[in-house]
Amino acid sequence: MKRTTATALLLSASLTTACGPAAGDLERADSTPSAGPEAAKEPYTIAFGGDVHFEGALRDRLDASPATALGPIASRLSEADLAMVNLETAVTGGGTPAPGKQFRFRAPATAFDALESAGVDAATVANNHGMDFGPDGLEDTLSNAEAAGFPLVGAGRDEDGAYAPHTVELGGDTVALLGATDVLDAHLMEQWTARGDRPGLASAKDGMQDRLVRAVSEAADAADAVVVYLHWGREGDHCPLPHAPDLAQRLLEAGADAVVGGHAHVLSPGGYAPGGYVHYGLGNFVFYNHDGPTAQSGVLTLTLQDGEVIGDEWAPARLEGGVPVPYEDDAADTALAQWEELRTTCMVGLSAVPSG
Repeated sequence: MKRTTATALLLSASLTTACGPAAGDLERADSTPSAGPEAAKEPYTIAFGGDVHFEGALRDRLDASPATALGPIASRLSEADLAMVNLETAVTGGGTPAPGKQFRFRAPATAFDALESAGVDAATVANNHGMDFGPDGLEDTLSNAEAAGFPLVGAGRDEDGAYAPHTVELGGDTVALLGATDVLDAHLMEQWTARGDRPGLASAKDGMQDRLVRAVSEAADAADAVVVYLHWGREGDHCPLPHAPDLAQRLLEAGADAVVGGHAHVLSPGGYAPGGYVHYGLGNFVFYNHDGPTAQSGVLTLTLQDGEVIGDEWAPARLEGGVPVPYEDDAADTALAQWEELRTTCMVGLSAVPSG
């Protein structure tokens, strides 16, 4: 795990009190040490990438070399104190294919080696491919992650497990990471949603939105900062669905400091809302479908301190051979400007800078 190394903040103060003691009296100053100010918390960074799977040519990259499967973007992910992506695949060699789906994704357990080698520290599997191979495939995914020591959120062997956060210590903060999906096929929604003792995914759809809000509130009670990674949006649409801003605001009001996610396979706007940071779509990240808008990608890096998002950076990239290659120089400036325009185009009320 990449963590910010806390450095001591050394403060010293001296207080000299001059008094005129009475003749013959010698007063000694109180020698009891006073409690000094607490050390200031350090800023830390969390990087986010979008949708990841290992199909097609990406499977060839994975089989050839898990350590380099994510390509040059690994250096940017590794620079952050923590990095997180959406793992949009079951990690299994078995299971039963989900019925009625055109696309079903699976990957071997070396997928976790590839993510870790690229500097990724955690992933959400709460998406419309997390159970492409049924409950048995989900069990394999969870077991393979546990064997690799790789944290997953957004899925579990029961409801509590699916909505449970993964927590880490960064910059003196306890940071809670949660995942949930707002996208599920109607005929699979009931089967895929974790309820009671039944395994499945954390969902934000319909009545389960209240369950997610409760999970965020409980995480906020125990942690200094809360991040929610959502699978949301409409495929091919840069702008979020009409209900998304209200969902984001509910989560922020429940205690989330950042709400990020994707699903549309194209980029969507990001910025500051009352109470925190929201990003509606990180686009494809390691993905076989990349042409035109679906080839536009990037890494979002948020800087937090003392439980608040205090800064953000969008580093644009383009997919080549299925992996993101960072833009440079003028091309990077152009891609960044195009992404920033989405805040105005989509009219989602996000700001480029924190309010207040």
